[in-house]
Amino acid sequence: MGQWWASLRSPQPTGFEPRFAQQSLMSTEREVVITAVGIVSPIGIGKERFWESLLTGRSGVRRLELFAACARPAIGADVSDFDPKQRVKPRKALKVMSRDIQLGFTAADLACTEAGLKDHPVDPERSGVVFGADMIACEIDELGPPYRACIHEGRFHMGDWGTRALAELAPLWMLKYLPNMPACHIGIVHDLRGPTNALILGEVSSLASVAEAARVIRRGQADAMIAGGVGARVQPMIWVHEQALEFSQRVDDPARASRPFDANRDGMLNGEGSGAFLLESRESAQARGAKVLARVLASASAFEPVAKGRLPEGLAIRRAIRAALEQAGMKPGEVGHVNAHGMSTRHDDRIEAQAIREVLGDVPVTAPKSFFGNLGAGSGAVEMAASVLGLERGLVPPTLNYEHPDPECPVNVVCGRPLETTARTAMVLNHSRQGQSVAVVLAGE
Repeated sequence: MGQWWASLRSPQPTGFEPRFAQQSLMSTEREVVITAVGIVSPIGIGKERFWESLLTGRSGVRRLELFAACARPAIGADVSDFDPKQRVKPRKALKVMSRDIQLGFTAADLACTEAGLKDHPVDPERSGVVFGADMIACEIDELGPPYRACIHEGRFHMGDWGTRALAELAPLWMLKYLPNMPACHIGIVHDLRGPTNALILGEVSSLASVAEAARVIRRGQADAMIAGGVGARVQPMIWVHEQALEFSQRVDDPARASRPFDANRDGMLNGEGSGAFLLESRESAQARGAKVLARVLASASAFEPVAKGRLPEGLAIRRAIRAALEQAGMKPGEVGHVNAHGMSTRHDDRIEAQAIREVLGDVPVTAPKSFFGNLGAGSGAVEMAASVLGLERGLVPPTLNYEHPDPECPVNVVCGRPLETTARTAMVLNHSRQGQSVAVVLAGE
């Protein structure tokens, strides 16, 4: 197992392809399998409701009530039927849980319940957590009182923050917004005493967490790991931070707004959600009598240097795909389908589609963001769940709203109805505008 990190210089020379960090999950010693899936998403809580929505084409995008008082309607994908008091335990922990932490905790709890850990436990000393998260935004109503305490004669005085504002905040306020806290709460409640980590890498956080968790098992540091990620990008503070990004303007038709790879796409939209998996060594799964849902064959990550004011050109996506194939010992034609990042922006979809076509050819492609938009650090895990469930059932879920092929996006998009297939492999892709890309290769049991 090796790692090669990019040696970066600017400007980027013509034809430059970045070095990559690759992680082999293929080994004759310890095979990594997925034995449980937990999902909290705008199209369903729990894997059955989630899968049903994928098959029936039920979008989770709608007008957001949180922005109802705004002059212009806002669309996005929130988890409208989520009640934290019914999902989080112990309930007193809600005092130190932001929305992100609540969603992530619930997804992991659903995975642990499906895995039957109460009746067939794993060794707590040999079990851990790797969970991706975003930089968690503070809720506006909590910032109001401390902000007002620093206003004098109509002006805000930053120098008063330490003496006046902090008195308006709860003593444990910061614990609600630390991005490592989803992993901490999961580990504490489920008594997972092994390796625990949090990865904050934007949209690639979830897949990077799955790769790291599998690597921990592969190198013998644990037998079981909860892996996944969470993002809650429907908070107003997130929208202010991301106002420079391309958002869809289809506010009058929310369900048709996210349309990855479609010629008429006009931007992304924000959502919230979390996905979690129980990864185990095959020996651990067999000892517990657990059902294997899928296998994690390989992963690779790459980084493409991006100069200020410029966007990635897809070099890292190509290298991640090639490296993951190499580590899995597979040829391009052996990939059953690609679960694409599919952001629904002009640029991101173009560079991803061209990278997929160049390396993998005419492989079937599905883009789950068409159902729920950009979940940030939760994206990869929720999207990967679609492929794990699809491999188990012999189906590739369709992409919503793909109606007009774009010559600049030369990929074979699965649309209209699920694709029945005997192929037993899938590649899941995520990338970020900071130049990072991750690919994970899965196989059915």
